[in-house]
Amino acid sequence: MKSLFTVAFAAGTGADVAANAAQGIPTAGLVQSLGLPVLLIAVFYFMLIRPQRKRDKQTKEMLAALKVGDQVVSIGGIIGTIFSIKDDTVTIEVGADKTKIKFERSAIKGIR
Repeated sequence: MKSLFTVAFAAGTGADVAANAAQGIPTAGLVQSLGLPVLLIAVFYFMLIRPQRKRDKQTKEMLAALKVGDQVVSIGGIIGTIFSIKDDTVTIEVGADKTKIKFERSAIKGIR
């Protein structure tokens, strides 16, 4: 059974490789061996990095758009209405008795 390593370098052996190398033309083995890592990097970018950046951007926009009166959910699952906003803290009214809880702005998961 041939390994991927053996197959990649076997594709670039022979007299044509020597002739191409003398002329400065890259060999097929070199192109094939660089193609797989480039393909993997592209797949990781489009499947992992790009969607995460998009979610981070949406979260940042949502946190910047918070205003008094919005009903929000914290990352701990607490649902309440925003009572006041100061710099990086948000005060939320919770329950029928209007209990107030302070959170950091980054602890808000979403707007309901």
